[in-house]
Amino acid sequence: MGFQKVNTVDSQGEMLRFVRGLLGDVQAFEYMLENDWFESDIVRIGAEQEMVMVHNKTLKPACINVEVLERMKDYPWCVAELARFNLETNLNPREFTGTCLSDLEAENVHYLSLIQKVLNDFDASIVLCGILPTLRKNDLEMHNLTPRDRYFALMAAIQKHMLGSSFELRVEGVDELLIRHDSPLLEACNTSFQVHLQVAPQDFVRMYNFAQAVTGPVIAISANSPLVFGRRLWHESRIALFQQSLDTRTTSDHMRERLPRVNFGSGWLRRDITQIYKEDISRFRVLLAGGIEEDSMAMIAEGKVPKLKALQVHNSTVYRWNRPCYGISPNGKPHLRIENRVIPSGPTPVDETANAAFWLGTMVGLSLHHDDITKQMDFADARDNFLKAAKFGIDSSFTWFKDKKIPAAELILKHLLPLAKEGLKHRKVKASDINKYLGIIEARAKEHKTGARWALRSYTNLISHVTVDEAVTGVTAATIKNQKENKPVHTWKEPTPADIDGWSPSKMKIEEFMSTDLFTVQKDDPIELVAEIMNWRRIRYMPVENSKGELVGLVSSRMLLRYFARRTKMEIDDVTTVKDIMVEKPETATPETLILVAMARMREKNIGCLPIVKGKDLVGIITEMDFLRVTSRLIERLEK
Repeated sequence: MGFQKVNTVDSQGEMLRFVRGLLGDVQAFEYMLENDWFESDIVRIGAEQEMVMVHNKTLKPACINVEVLERMKDYPWCVAELARFNLETNLNPREFTGTCLSDLEAENVHYLSLIQKVLNDFDASIVLCGILPTLRKNDLEMHNLTPRDRYFALMAAIQKHMLGSSFELRVEGVDELLIRHDSPLLEACNTSFQVHLQVAPQDFVRMYNFAQAVTGPVIAISANSPLVFGRRLWHESRIALFQQSLDTRTTSDHMRERLPRVNFGSGWLRRDITQIYKEDISRFRVLLAGGIEEDSMAMIAEGKVPKLKALQVHNSTVYRWNRPCYGISPNGKPHLRIENRVIPSGPTPVDETANAAFWLGTMVGLSLHHDDITKQMDFADARDNFLKAAKFGIDSSFTWFKDKKIPAAELILKHLLPLAKEGLKHRKVKASDINKYLGIIEARAKEHKTGARWALRSYTNLISHVTVDEAVTGVTAATIKNQKENKPVHTWKEPTPADIDGWSPSKMKIEEFMSTDLFTVQKDDPIELVAEIMNWRRIRYMPVENSKGELVGLVSSRMLLRYFARRTKMEIDDVTTVKDIMVEKPETATPETLILVAMARMREKNIGCLPIVKGKDLVGIITEMDFLRVTSRLIERLEK
């Protein structure tokens, strides 16, 4: 997340100082470019590993990063992330040659093992995945924000610049997700494996455009994040969630274009890296500021390399999927990097390294054959490929060079993998590393089996036999098991109900278990309509709501039987409506109610269902049949 000593902009004077520092940084940047200050005689790679921590018993998020980091204070490579259930490690930059890829994987495995040793004392485990399947909406409340000034400032600044009243998620896949949330902490759903490639200034424009062009294929072969809150959405749902979780825009009557802070860009890069910085400064308001301790142009005049703190702070609040980065090398020279942010975390370290090898090799391979990729394809096609890959993954069909339409797997196998192999050979990467990591990409493409495909098939098979919570728990448990063995995802077997060990509903909340696909009526509807709907859908309880979606009553099958048994011939000719027989103030629960509490309440009140409300809004229902299914599954486990 960059510099930690930042704050919201609370005064006009503070804003002016920061903006002046920002403009000075851009001026200094341009001077260093024009006068050849940047390191250009070496190419390095690096990576950042984000992860989620879960409790071993429930496989739900473990909000313990503050405690874990206290235990790991002697390891500066392990740092906090936005939510208390996240951590991040920063892998060492290394020269892009020789055994760099296997060294990268080995270092990652070593760091993860050191963290896991600490987590063992908390009865918790690491999970590497783009989005944790067992993550719940209530895990993303502000009380789970990592207590760091930077994060508080970022959340407050995003809220301040929001045009609407709440953040909305609208994502359609096999299922549909349509929810509101009151904080941008939804961003914490996403974890990634961010790969960095150092680029010489004179090559930056063409290499950045290569990165944009290959984003779609890279997502297609690396996607592993299709499950969100028990819904099957995009193959790489991180793309949608990350943009929408930080999207401060709102709908309006006007066709004004407003680019979101999380974006793919608006066109090919034409001039130099400062074109990106200038566009971001022009488009996006300053969210964070910090004490500007240096005068960049004064340092330039003294022959010193500035940190460009203001520019880096602003850059850290605009989330391009291929982000330009400025840094200072150990030799004191400034350098440029391209940060690939589309690759998800996991499913294993070896898979992540394979994804990195594919991207890095393809970037170099393209540079050996093409000087200007903008002559080969339109930017609109690159952006369209990016979105299609996020939605459909390996099932996508892309528009490639010279307007050629080609399926993702064919593009990767016939065109990009040979380029990637050539690129890695050009960098003198060890042959065994090339064969190992690109072999994993080849196997995924040939078998049409990415992490997303595995997760979707696993969840779909499980959900036909078990509850939603058991299904996402089963997917998560299988992920952890295979991660420990560091097995490539294309070799994973799909879990079965018999593989879901140790699942227990005792700490579950209603929202993880309730039915949300509701059939409801309103109080002025005729009783006959209610009876037919309940018969057609084979349901025993029918919530009654008003036009605003607020719960106003409940009708049960017993009420209908009593009504039809007692009505006279005269009453048959009358129009009886729902309000004449419904219970006006039914017993209810909230999404946060524990399952055991709900069961006890239903037993105590001798009722067969609980409508679930948030405020006055009806959001779900839970019945005795739901509890019967849970009980039967637990009995089956006891028998085993």
